Amino acid sequence: MIEKGPQLINSFHLAGIIPVAGQKLDFGFPWHDCLQPIGKNYLAVERAVWECACAGCETIWIVCHDDMQPLIRYRLGDYVQDPLRHNLTRKTFPKEHERVIPIYYVPIHQKDRDKRDSLGWSVLYGALTAYWLSRTISKWVIPDKYYACFPYGVYDPEVIIPHRSKISNKKGFYLSYDGKDVRNDEYLAFTFDSEDFKEARRVIREQGTGQFNDYDAKKRIPIEERWSGRHFKLDKIFKNVKIKDTKVEVPWYYKIDNWDNLKKYLGSGKKLDKPPKSMLGYHEWNMIGEDNE
Repeated sequence: MIEKGPQLINSFHLAGIIPVAGQKLDFGFPWHDCLQPIGKNYLAVERAVWECACAGCETIWIVCHDDMQPLIRYRLGDYVQDPLRHNLTRKTFPKEHERVIPIYYVPIHQKDRDKRDSLGWSVLYGALTAYWLSRTISKWVIPDKYYACFPYGVYDPEVIIPHRSKISNKKGFYLSYDGKDVRNDEYLAFTFDSEDFKEARRVIREQGTGQFNDYDAKKRIPIEERWSGRHFKLDKIFKNVKIKDTKVEVPWYYKIDNWDNLKKYLGSGKKLDKPPKSMLGYHEWNMIGEDNE
């Protein structure tokens, strides 16, 4: 069970959750769906990581199957730079003021793979893993809130930078476009806490089917009806999440969860430029301080 992290004076641990593991989309490429290009040398999962950095996350947790993790890590590495703390030219020693945000890769548990692993379940499993691993280190680093963002929604992630103080507090925060948000099955970011986590998990546990009938443990459910939770959409899982308080309307937004939608975005004239490699690129912990451009 996820519990609220203890508060330190002027401290707040915002954990970014990026769900990658889930049911396959219709692209049919030999690489994972989250690796679709959205700009020159700019991939969908990289945009999601950059959004977490813009939101002020202290850690980023990418939930992906272990067979896809090596290629995704090859693009992202171990950390990303905080955009507000990078290249502070007015400082005497600017590199000493930089802040790196660690990226962790979370494989879906084998008992859930092809059973519960919808995109919404990946959000919950990432939060649960972030909680338990942080708790093993210290109770002082347990996340206070979780920021979920998706590779399959495209909008300018830097529009949320002015709202960082609103994101890292006890109140809720969510993005919307044209009056719609994650409760309308849109890939728009939102924050959630421990109570929201339990409410969303309850939907999967109570409404999702298993292998056997709940009323007759010896009677198997037909194959096509088993493990229905893996097909649950975001609107079903997060319909009761207390999304309130702070809403930010993004100026433009495109879904890229199928080939037709991706074509609409690429033909829209909207453009996202990839941040410099010194901020978002392949970096390893043992290369910190080195010029690895």
